[in-house]
Amino acid sequence: MVLVGLNLRPALSSLAPLLVRIQTTTGLSALAIGALTTLPVLCLGLFAPLAPWLSKRLGAERTLGLALGMLAVGLVLRGLPPNPLLFIGTLLVGASIGVAGTLLPALVKREIPGGADLMTGVYTMALCLGGALGAGLSIPLAEWLGSWRLGLISWAVLAVAAMIAWQRCMPRRQAPPPSSGGGSMRDLLGQPLAWQVMLLMGTQSSIAYIIFGWLPTLLQLRGYSDAQAGWLMSASVMVQLLSALGAPWLARLSRDQRPALLMVLGCVACGLWLLLLGPENWRWAGVVLLGLGQGGSFSLTLSLIVLRTATSRLAGKLSGLTQGGGYTLAAMGPLAVGLLLQFEASLPVLTAVLLAITATAAGLALLAGRNLRLDIDEHGELITR
Repeated sequence: MVLVGLNLRPALSSLAPLLVRIQTTTGLSALAIGALTTLPVLCLGLFAPLAPWLSKRLGAERTLGLALGMLAVGLVLRGLPPNPLLFIGTLLVGASIGVAGTLLPALVKREIPGGADLMTGVYTMALCLGGALGAGLSIPLAEWLGSWRLGLISWAVLAVAAMIAWQRCMPRRQAPPPSSGGGSMRDLLGQPLAWQVMLLMGTQSSIAYIIFGWLPTLLQLRGYSDAQAGWLMSASVMVQLLSALGAPWLARLSRDQRPALLMVLGCVACGLWLLLLGPENWRWAGVVLLGLGQGGSFSLTLSLIVLRTATSRLAGKLSGLTQGGGYTLAAMGPLAVGLLLQFEASLPVLTAVLLAITATAAGLALLAGRNLRLDIDEHGELITR
């Protein structure tokens, strides 16, 4: 599970530091580059709801192995010369990550029910490490291999390694557990708690994918070189390792996750302001605060999927809804920033948009962070208690 988590971000974060080179080499417009950053996040949302359906027919273990194989194929296609393959490969990458990321919370809930929230923190830490490696090594790999295309393709090696390891070490289930009835997607859509978790995932993920897709570009607008911008983003993602692992422990101090969520989202807001508008000599404080906030908010939001459900089956359903709807909403963030850059919006305007999204996430955290849980009652009906 940890090795799988390590593969769920390099495909996204490795692209951002190379956007200027890709645009120069391919001749793509700023709007097309914006679509390139939006496409994988949109695919996360569109394909996440397929994960429970595929899991029911193929088994969660085989579906996850298939997603890793598709990820490797997409990473290779993304680096091949014709421009359309750049978009096709990116689509496959987003689809495979959407399926794999949706399956992990349900598998954790099933295999480690007593420590599902802490295990979520562990694989989220691996996920953040993968994002840091993607951001930090993207430019060096492109320089070492002599081409940004080969640099992008090289990440397929990590995906193949995870696929082989998963096939050898994955849990073996002879048959899926019997269904207890209730908890359909329609039932979930009737529960305000499910909407609150989904919208929180969407808003905090929107910030995350704007940062993955555009932070290096925004930092370059402020005067940093592409290598400096890549390393600043990489350092921020590295800091996420600490809060991704520590946030679930912090949340365990109380049954109510609202204080922890508000604290990490406050760190995100402060970090963004310091990096984009604050004094330049405070940039490393901004890097640390942004990393602590992002790692903590993502880990806590994923933990809510297992904390707000009573069974692994409900966790799988809520994961599909939360990540499907949430990532579809999150995809609008990178697209909006691309449009704003196309119309030459100033850095203060862009910063204000990011802070507004963060404030919206904080409002949703006040609802989703309450000590409530989705369960099936004695009549087989889905309820919130």
